[in-house]
Amino acid sequence: MTMDSQVFVKPETRNHKGFFVKQGAYKLKTIDESGWALICVDDTVCYYVDPDNLDTEVSEETVES
Repeated sequence: MTMDSQVFVKPETRNHKGFFVKQGAYKLKTIDESGWALICVDDTVCYYVDPDNLDTEVSEETVES
């Protein structure tokens, strides 16, 4: 995955505060030193998530929900 590439969150993904993140397309902005990936919907809505919960393709589970 490269920075500013489109990524999708896997089902049941939580942010760094433990809240669920809505499934959909995001832009990967960076992965910080502590290991969290910063993903953004636009310039104002962003989340820190575990990079293992990101995918470069839409999964079947994402399409169904």
